[in-house]
Amino acid sequence: MKLEQSDPIVSITGDLAHETIADFADDTLLCHAGRHSDSHHGTVNTPVYHASTILFPTLASLDAKGTAAVRYGRRGTPTSFSLEEAVSALEVAEGTILAPSGAMAISTTLLAFATPGAHYLIPDNVYGPCRNCCEAIVKKLGVAVTYYDPLIGAGIAELITTETTLIWIEAPGSQTFEMSDIGALAAVAKARGLVTVLDNTWAGGYFFKPLSLGIDISLQAGTKYLSGHSDVMLGTISCAPSVYARMKEFSARLGMCVGPDDAYLVLRGMRTLSVRMRQHHASSLKLAEWLQSRPEVIKVMHPGLPGSDGYEVWSRYFSGASGLFGFIIKPVERPRLARMMDGLRLFGMGASWGGYESLLIPTNPASLRTATSWEPQGQTMRIHVGLECVDDLIADLDAGFARMALNG
Repeated sequence: MKLEQSDPIVSITGDLAHETIADFADDTLLCHAGRHSDSHHGTVNTPVYHASTILFPTLASLDAKGTAAVRYGRRGTPTSFSLEEAVSALEVAEGTILAPSGAMAISTTLLAFATPGAHYLIPDNVYGPCRNCCEAIVKKLGVAVTYYDPLIGAGIAELITTETTLIWIEAPGSQTFEMSDIGALAAVAKARGLVTVLDNTWAGGYFFKPLSLGIDISLQAGTKYLSGHSDVMLGTISCAPSVYARMKEFSARLGMCVGPDDAYLVLRGMRTLSVRMRQHHASSLKLAEWLQSRPEVIKVMHPGLPGSDGYEVWSRYFSGASGLFGFIIKPVERPRLARMMDGLRLFGMGASWGGYESLLIPTNPASLRTATSWEPQGQTMRIHVGLECVDDLIADLDAGFARMALNG
């Protein structure tokens, strides 16, 4: 995948020094962005800097600390700067702010634009912590919130008032996988001068570049694909020039920072993001096709699956699909579902996703909706296809369906 931005310069070592981002595909960029070996005694990876206090050798340097790149641990260290640089390169962003979790990245962004009397438009299929922040915090600050149908497209113009300041997008939705027309939403927002935010966690910043489409902020739970190993919590807020200074100042006022070990783990995970995402793409599509053929399955919700709901819109904006999607099975009693789930050998049951391991859980999206209804006529399931052999995963599910069919 080729990026279109010509700046900033990526500082890297070896034959690629002094080249610009636009000269390289993402696969190459992910191996080199954020690396400054010449500043760290030749080490390939930026070391982990554990730091709070930063010492200055002279009074003059102390007086000028406001211009120093490293001046206090909370303000960042070479470890966090390397991760910010790498994510910004991937997301084609002016700059990236790191948060301790994806949920914190969401709440920080919502709060940065929260002023009394403002009005936010939020998709009805949005990630639960985003809705919770709107309901429990944002509304108490005097911000009105309207939840919209994620399939509304350009029709969102009818919901905009003179007080509207922000449009949130999650594409696809992480529970029901509707594919919003991102371009149409962005065009309406640009015409009205509204800030747009897109949760880009599903694509990992690899299969989709929101800022290149005119979105102002692309945020991710780095916990998921950027890390890829289910062992760290982190969020990223990648910004266009129009909002970067505001977001950077606001997050600094909150005192938001991430631990150096967490930053290092996510940066290390990013080095293999391209090969992991391609494997998630191939395996998820093969497994989705298999599920589509099963008699137990009413519907597969995978926007990258040809012929599925949202495929035409998805193919307009995305270059690939991740490992997360959903499906609906025919109504089943809980004990039968437990027989299927409890005997799975390769699929774990857990709330997260984006790691190397496969996951499967039943969900109830209807409980998170207010503007639209969710009536699946069966049990909704969310699956994350990891990096195992997909034939082994299919065999595991096949055996699970057989257990579910047993009497008694």
